[in-house]
Amino acid sequence: MIQVFPALAAVALLVPTAAGARPAVQTAVPAEPAESVEAEVAPGPSEAAVRVVDWVAATGDNHALPYVIVDKTTASMLMFDGKGKPLGQVPVLIGIAVGDDATPGVGTKNLAEIGPAEKTTPSGRYLARFGRPIGKERILWVDYATSVAIHPIPPGASKKERRRQRMLSPSASDNRITFGCINVPIAAYGKTIRPLFQRKGGYVYILPDTKPLEEVFPRIRVQPYLHAGGGL
Repeated sequence: MIQVFPALAAVALLVPTAAGARPAVQTAVPAEPAESVEAEVAPGPSEAAVRVVDWVAATGDNHALPYVIVDKTTASMLMFDGKGKPLGQVPVLIGIAVGDDATPGVGTKNLAEIGPAEKTTPSGRYLARFGRPIGKERILWVDYATSVAIHPIPPGASKKERRRQRMLSPSASDNRITFGCINVPIAAYGKTIRPLFQRKGGYVYILPDTKPLEEVFPRIRVQPYLHAGGGL
């Protein structure tokens, strides 16, 4: 189940949640069977996410392409079409290590060679496209050089990692489990992300863990920020 925002303004006016919090989201859509509720629990947008939403909408930084905003502090992702229409918000799994930069050369290593501190989801603005497959299916590469992609939980993921349970949990603190890729609910991937991105690609904005937002997205410095209360 994907929470759908009625308009972009509704996103901008939501009160940010504290980092790590994942309150349950109420929705008018009837409950679905247990096997399809990957997005049943989702946080409200953080202050940083609201700022990026405002900035992209005001400047057209997405160049009429679909885009997503990955908020690592709340382990969630906001999805938009090329016109900036909000399409929903879902929980995600991200890299184990806290950090905003990829380790040089990490993309050339085998998974077994990647150390715990190297398993980061790097922050930044990326033009994502579907490309070379992993297994039998083409994959949405966020940054091919560092092997960061958006995809559902891999079928071969260890049961000990409890990835599905982590994605469904009410807390964002246990959503750090991947090698750096962004795992999304399979329903959101198949119904929203793949149809949007498969033709021309789109932009992925990954918010920072520790760096200032303006350092990761320098052009946001000149964009006035409208607080939830309505003032500049």
